[in-house]
Amino acid sequence: MGRSLAAGRAYPLGASCVGGGTNFSVWSRTLAQLDLLLFDDVDDAAPSRVITLDRQTNRTAYYWHAFVPDVASGQVYAWRVHDTSTVLLDPYGVAVAVPTAYERMAGTGAQLDSSTAMKSVVADLDGYDWEGDRPLGRPFARTVIYELHVRGFTAHPNSGVAQELAGTFAGLVEKIPYLRSLGITAVELMPVLAFDPQDAPRGLVNYWGYSPVSFFAPHAAYASSGDALGALDEFRDMVKKLHRAGIEVIIDVVFNHTAEGGADGPTFCWRGLDNETYYIRDPNRRATYLDVTGCGNTVNANNSVVRRMIIDAVRHWVDRMHVDGFRFDLASALTRDERGVPMADPPIIWEIESDPVLAGTKVIAEAWDVAGLYQLGSFVGDRWREWNGKFRDDIRRFVRGDGGTVALLPNRLLGSPDLFGHRPAEVEHSINFVTCHDGFTLNDLVSYARKHNEANLAQNRDGADDNHSTNCGAEGPSDDPSIEHLRTRLVKNMLGITLIAMGVPMIVMGDEVRRTQLGNNNPYCQDNETSWFDWSLTDRYADIRRFTEKLIDVRLELDMTQVMHGLPLREFLTRSLVQFHGRRLYQPDWSENSRMLALTVRSVIGTRMVHAILNSSDVTVDFELPPVVTPELPWRRVVDTALDPPDDVADLVSAQPISGTTYLVGARSVVLLCADLHGG
Repeated sequence: MGRSLAAGRAYPLGASCVGGGTNFSVWSRTLAQLDLLLFDDVDDAAPSRVITLDRQTNRTAYYWHAFVPDVASGQVYAWRVHDTSTVLLDPYGVAVAVPTAYERMAGTGAQLDSSTAMKSVVADLDGYDWEGDRPLGRPFARTVIYELHVRGFTAHPNSGVAQELAGTFAGLVEKIPYLRSLGITAVELMPVLAFDPQDAPRGLVNYWGYSPVSFFAPHAAYASSGDALGALDEFRDMVKKLHRAGIEVIIDVVFNHTAEGGADGPTFCWRGLDNETYYIRDPNRRATYLDVTGCGNTVNANNSVVRRMIIDAVRHWVDRMHVDGFRFDLASALTRDERGVPMADPPIIWEIESDPVLAGTKVIAEAWDVAGLYQLGSFVGDRWREWNGKFRDDIRRFVRGDGGTVALLPNRLLGSPDLFGHRPAEVEHSINFVTCHDGFTLNDLVSYARKHNEANLAQNRDGADDNHSTNCGAEGPSDDPSIEHLRTRLVKNMLGITLIAMGVPMIVMGDEVRRTQLGNNNPYCQDNETSWFDWSLTDRYADIRRFTEKLIDVRLELDMTQVMHGLPLREFLTRSLVQFHGRRLYQPDWSENSRMLALTVRSVIGTRMVHAILNSSDVTVDFELPPVVTPELPWRRVVDTALDPPDDVADLVSAQPISGTTYLVGARSVVLLCADLHGG
């Protein structure tokens, strides 16, 4: 049996390999007695050793702790409420193993026994060789984000990735050359923290991963070994190799709810340890949870213990896993107090804002929740960037040709000063996107007038009904060349606007090659070709891929930091450095019926002008061009989505000069012209 059990210590929480054994510590205010279970294997029906913690020796305040000699990395363990069958994960466990017999259980308050419960694994994180790696610290103004799903990126049989690596962190590494060729500077990974894949309608799986069972552990199924410890190394290998390629790693974290669901959900961890502390209870019905997440429960994020856990988790991912940033799912849910009331100064948000470990880390909020709390533009804190849902909707509507949208464009194209004008870094405060994982792909936005979610087994009731989409004359795939031509042009228009607008652009896996989900705008439970990246599209739509690559190059070469030169956006706009036009110079048409707008932006230091023309009408229009300084430095055509490849996009150096005082803009097209004013 080795050396005898020692008292251990309360800090650090979790399982820590120290001094020839492992110190275990967990917090619970409500439990009268707690057992530590050690297993020889994750599939074992019974633990090999049960250690009942003594209230006098192994408890300090509300921390239960023990030092167990001869326990090392790889030891499978769990906590159990004494004299019950409730087997619980360690909330601070950095590795989670899933037994072969695991099955998410039905029934009120379902509890998993030793043979079916997920279990934690002791891991020594100090042995990994980072080879000098550090987070990259790229400024937002030089960032282009690519949202992707780790499994979906390489799961398709035509991915070219070896079968044993398909759908894994290692598989993603195989595709780094593709990511580099696109020119993106950051990947935003959909949830990679351990989650319950069975939290889905029967017969389907939770593919997206917004169903966490741990805030500290990577999802073991994303490791090529399928092993909990292997996932730690494989994730770190992926981060290190992405960093070597100059690509930052942002992870999508779900701290607003857990996989334990409502009162009838299974007990994995937090519910069994201290239900009252970890979750917001309905103030009118304490037996039920307040659900502002749509997933059955809401994490009590501003409780001091829970807040510390979340802070410790993000520190862990930065300090021990080297991630560069976080996108906080339904971040507005984190601003609520223990009664569910929104707080003016939520402690958890300010702690993330001010924590020195996170000082160089990107923090991005999805600034709303499903209970109607919509904080876009008013999310607290100076460092937080926000997914801009108004950019998404306004640009979709304009490109579709809706009336009354031209007047919305100045704000959306110039960093949304109507939302972020009070921020110290407004131009880069907005995360600009037209599509994300949630909703139609870019291809489906121009191919479907309505959602087609029948495969989700919810009678097509799930997913958004108002998508601001168009089918361009045929619902779904079409062999009509005119329809396909229009769809491609609209796709390029939305990519073009996203990548030239001020703010931080984000595009989604496969949009650069017209990936389709066959009209499903909520494929959270579709772990199949509906959601996977079809790599044959990289050849079929090579022209759109090239368009995207070239446009990202242009975006980074233009460099908004040089255009703004450190000037706050509101002051920039008051210096007459931005001018708006219609078909005639300085005569914009803001009316309901207008479908076109041009704008000229001059850099603060007077080295460059850019001129964008957006035409969502069905007619070709001749637009007057602003004069440049000298005839020797003319306007050059960088983008024109009405032209066939390769003339649709060019880099700033090889862009063709434009002669004359007007430019003919095609129907339903976007044009970008640039002029170098210093001759360099």
